[in-house]
Amino acid sequence: MSWPVTGMGAVACVGDSVDELFTNLCSGVSGVGELRGFDLSRHTARHAYEVDNRPEPGADVAGRATGLLIDAVGQAARDAGLDTDDLSGVPVLVGTGLRELRSVELWQRDGIDLAPEALHFGTALREAFNADDTHTFSNACSAGLYALALASDLLTQGTTDTVIVAGVDVLTESMYGLLERVQPEPPQRVRPFDRNRVGVLMGEGAAAVVLRRNAGTGQPVHGLVRDVAVNCDAYHATAPDPAGIAEAIREAHTRGGVKPKDIDLVMVHGTGTLLNDEAEALALSDVFGQDIDKPLMTAIKSMTGHTSGASGLLGLVVALRALAEGRVPPTVGLEDPVDEAADFRFVTGEVAHGPLAVAQLNAFGFGGINAVAIVEAAG
Repeated sequence: MSWPVTGMGAVACVGDSVDELFTNLCSGVSGVGELRGFDLSRHTARHAYEVDNRPEPGADVAGRATGLLIDAVGQAARDAGLDTDDLSGVPVLVGTGLRELRSVELWQRDGIDLAPEALHFGTALREAFNADDTHTFSNACSAGLYALALASDLLTQGTTDTVIVAGVDVLTESMYGLLERVQPEPPQRVRPFDRNRVGVLMGEGAAAVVLRRNAGTGQPVHGLVRDVAVNCDAYHATAPDPAGIAEAIREAHTRGGVKPKDIDLVMVHGTGTLLNDEAEALALSDVFGQDIDKPLMTAIKSMTGHTSGASGLLGLVVALRALAEGRVPPTVGLEDPVDEAADFRFVTGEVAHGPLAVAQLNAFGFGGINAVAIVEAAG
C-alpha cells in the first residue's frame, strides 16, 4: 500500500519552510558559513551549515533542537489541516542522532539551568500541541527514515489513521570536534562524490511529514510513501558496507513494488566522506546494473551539510516537491566525480527539469544502520 503525505514542514540553514528550502536548493544556494555556535579557538575546522537563530556568534543557547522540531512539526500539522492545539491520539515519531546533547554540553561546561524533562522531545510536544503519544528514535544518520518505516508499519496495522514523522539534529561540540579530528584536513564545504572532497561538515535542521491511511475529500496530497526498508548490517562502527547498503536498496524496491528502471530520481546519502561516497556508489551500481544511468541523482548535503537524523526527511520533502514540480536541485561542488560514480546522472551546475514519478531516498548511519524509502508523485 501507499500512504498519502498530506502535510510537510522543514527548517534548515537555507530555508525556514518547505517552499524556501526547495527554492534555494534549486538555485544552488549553500548554507555553509563560518562556525557561529562554538569558540573558534577550540577548533581547527572553521565552517558548518548552521541555522542562524543564535543571539550572536560564539553564544549558544539550550533547546535549539527542540525549537527546530516544534517549528517543523507545527508547519506539517497546519499544512495537513490538523488541530495544532490538540494532537492528542496522533502518534508523533521523531528520529534523531543526538537529541538535546548540545544542551547537556552547555549545562556541564557553562552551568546553564537545565531541567531533566527538557531533554525529552515529548515534553515540548505535549506543551506545544497536546501531543500525548510521542516516541524518539536515535538511529544515527538514518533515524528519520527509520521513523518513517515505523509510521508505515502503524498505518499498515490499522492502529492509527494519522502519523506525524519528524527528524531533527543540531550541532554539538563533541561531535563537531570528533569529526574534525578524524578527517585528513578541515573541509570548508561538503562536496559529495567529488574526488577532491576532504570530508563532511555538520548541518542543522528539522523536517516533518504527516502520513494518513486515506486523504480526506479535497485534501491536497504532496505525494505517496510506497514503503521503507531498514536493516543493520553491523559491519563496522563507522565504515559502511556496500553489501549491506545494496541489500537495503533491493528490499526497498521489493517492498515498494518497483524495479531499478522505474526509479526517476535518487536522493543519495552523499556525505562527502572518503569512505561513504564510494561505498554508496558501489551499492547503487550493484543494484541498478545496466540501468544505473537512468535516474537523476542529487546530494542536497552539498548545500545543507550533514543534518544527521533530519537528513532523510529533509530529503523526503525535497523529493516530493521535485516530483511534483519536475525540478531537481543540483549537487553543488561536484566537478570531478569519483570513478565509482562515473556513469551516474548527477545533476550539477543548474537545476534539472523533466517528468518524474518515482524517487528513492537513501540514508545510512554509523554501525551499518541503513534505510531506503520509495516515494511517488501524487496522482
